[in-house]
Amino acid sequence: MKIFNTLSRQKEEFVPLVEGKVSMYVCGPTVYNLIHIGNARPMIVFDTARRYMEHKGYTVNYVSNFTDVDDKIIRKANEEGVDPSVISERYIEECRKDMQALNVKPATTHPKATEEIGGMIEMIQTLIDKDHAYVGQDGTVYFKTRSFGQYGKLSHKNLDDLRSGGRSLLVSGEEQKQDPLDFVLWKPKKEGEPFWESPWCEGRPGWHIECSVMSKRYLGDEIDIHAGGEDLIFPHHENEIAQSEAANDREFAKYWMHNGFLNIDNKKMSKSEGNFFTVRDISEKYDLQVLRFFMLSAHYRSPLNFSAELMEAAKNGLERIVTCVSNLNFLLKNAKDGEMTEAEQKLAEEAKGFISQFDEAMDDDFNTADAISAIFDLVKFANTHVSEETGKAFVQAIKEEIVLLSDICGLIVDKKEEILDAQIEELIQERQAARKARDFARADEIRDTLAAQGIILEDTREGVKWKRA
Repeated sequence: MKIFNTLSRQKEEFVPLVEGKVSMYVCGPTVYNLIHIGNARPMIVFDTARRYMEHKGYTVNYVSNFTDVDDKIIRKANEEGVDPSVISERYIEECRKDMQALNVKPATTHPKATEEIGGMIEMIQTLIDKDHAYVGQDGTVYFKTRSFGQYGKLSHKNLDDLRSGGRSLLVSGEEQKQDPLDFVLWKPKKEGEPFWESPWCEGRPGWHIECSVMSKRYLGDEIDIHAGGEDLIFPHHENEIAQSEAANDREFAKYWMHNGFLNIDNKKMSKSEGNFFTVRDISEKYDLQVLRFFMLSAHYRSPLNFSAELMEAAKNGLERIVTCVSNLNFLLKNAKDGEMTEAEQKLAEEAKGFISQFDEAMDDDFNTADAISAIFDLVKFANTHVSEETGKAFVQAIKEEIVLLSDICGLIVDKKEEILDAQIEELIQERQAARKARDFARADEIRDTLAAQGIILEDTREGVKWKRA
């Protein structure tokens, strides 16, 4: 398995720190509102990477945080006249709902920043003791950026270039800095804000220290993979590396993975452009499995353009797989038992080639676009070689392969069969009898009656199928 490492800017063979185990940290959302589709992309792509590693036999310790103290959370809380925890807990719950609808597996641990303040104070004190940080006159604690000689190794930015590059490139912070590039580890409280006691002042942590501490607590000083959106490379992940490696005296993460930006109709997503969509917005138009399929239809490092046309294409693509599995389920009901024939055994061996094709794509830096192509090839194979004459063992084997590969991608393609009530079942049987008696008027009347109840009938060569409108 090879992973493109942002740190080295090349693909590297994946070798975990501990054989058979993977420690993985993915930066989670700041919970002040419903998550948007930009938040959903890293959730989906790194969940898929996790699923594939588990499929390969790794035990994955997957940590993804909730940033539950932040200026935006505080602002919203003040607007509503409630405690900031009311806002963060509300949107953590909403985020979990959206993740479940996207079929994103819960992390091994979902730590919250506000529950890790003690660890943050401890790490900041360690940095002060090692002369990597200092305290300002008002109790603000700053990290000495130039004290960490490798600063810029992830983003490949030069400190002197940052210094001369103007305010837009400088690391964010407050006044009283010894150097404009220094960044905040702890800041004093302001009126109307939550705060915690510390040796320096009553206040709250800077954003960057949160992930360093949560990663250390739940995964250790050194981890296998740290991941997130491309926008986090600088300054967030760069600062995490500086803090963690200065405090722990060892490499922070071996592999850094970053997903590309998501654009809307070839424009950057923004509320001012009127092209800002939450996951909940999309769920009103599409099953969120379609959004997941869309996100995986491109390589995770590539920029991805969201549009109505591309979502329709994703919907049709996913439907191809779902329909194939549905057809196989239908054939299984009446397929003959027994072992595979010699011809079926040869076809079954041929079908395993699509699994190899899938694995090869995923082993190449989790290339989900090519992996989905392998699923489509397997669907085409099934549509070509499976019929009402095919034995049950062969049908079952092909179905299980399609479902397995889809499941690794987090795609639910084996829909649970719905149970019709007795009246509708009787109407379907009555319609069949009417057609056999060439009473087409009655058959059409029954079809219309069922349609009015949201039951759509499809007459196929395998027999009558139905689906809900």
